[in-house]
Amino acid sequence: MDDPDLRDRPAEAAVSGPELIGKGLYRYDRFRVRLPGGDGEALTRDVVRVGRVVVIVTVDLERDQVVLIRQFRLGAHLAIGQGDLVELPAGRVEAGEELIDAARRECIEETGVVPRTLVPIFSVLPSPGMSDEHMSFFLGVVDASKLPERAGLSQEHEDIRPICMPIDRALAALEAGVLHYGAGILGLQWLALHRDRLHDIARQGVAAR
Repeated sequence: MDDPDLRDRPAEAAVSGPELIGKGLYRYDRFRVRLPGGDGEALTRDVVRVGRVVVIVTVDLERDQVVLIRQFRLGAHLAIGQGDLVELPAGRVEAGEELIDAARRECIEETGVVPRTLVPIFSVLPSPGMSDEHMSFFLGVVDASKLPERAGLSQEHEDIRPICMPIDRALAALEAGVLHYGAGILGLQWLALHRDRLHDIARQGVAAR
């Protein structure tokens, strides 16, 4: 069946809950869902409540470089045996925090560098079948010459290693399929599509304070 209005839209769903199933770093909630056209029986759906997240495509426009980070991820270690992931700086938005303020904070915490400019570029739901995580991506313009060897918050036991490389090299790694971090792949794909317009896009942004 053809769908001429090809965009996401509100659903006619009756949702009841949540019922708390478990709580660690994130809540794990259970809901009952009734959809139109069904047999009337409620469906059971479980959701990990991650919430809002920011991801920063961090570039040095003067040097034509991109800033990435390395850190250990248990999920990747268990899934593919490659837990030392190359990522983009990212993190959860705190309660009451504006997205752009969260992007600035995470950029500083995970790269050790204050962004000069931040521009919102796109958003995604990385796994809506099991999580309410909503990722908002930003272009962040930085001075990569100021990168430290280590970054991350000691109180959160983060051991983050910022890395800087030519954009060409990062895009070659993307093409080679050696990167697995989903948000990093999306961010680098955006970078490949908009590389010739980065200066213009950066001029639309907000100077980070």
